[in-house]
Amino acid sequence: MLQRIQTIWLLLASVCSFLTLKFPFYSGTNAKAIASYPLTGTENSLLLAATLIVGLLSIVILCLFKNRIMQLRLIVLAILIEAFLLFLYVRQVQTFTVGTYSLTALLHGFIILLLLLAARAINKDEKLIKSSDRLR
Repeated sequence: MLQRIQTIWLLLASVCSFLTLKFPFYSGTNAKAIASYPLTGTENSLLLAATLIVGLLSIVILCLFKNRIMQLRLIVLAILIEAFLLFLYVRQVQTFTVGTYSLTALLHGFIILLLLLAARAINKDEKLIKSSDRLR
């Protein structure tokens, strides 16, 4: 489990997901005229739930190292949830009157990239196992 590169990708995806709870996605003046208001993952319960699901799902995927097909399916689910999370953030940003995206908003892109890299490595392992089974 620890020798595989997808372990690193999944751990990094989980860490990035939990970091998005702390760091803002967007800061500016919100609809209630509060200046310098940071939009974080704890803004509303749906953002918080989706962020926690992606972070915990990455750890669960890591523990399912013997079932590579299930890992691939769960990675696709995590990517879809992360895309939904980005949609929710963009919808929340539209409620602000003025502001800027934070540099830490890139963490969401990194999460998707890391999940894709993990999926690629898992797929490569699956092909290696299938080819070794053919040789036996």
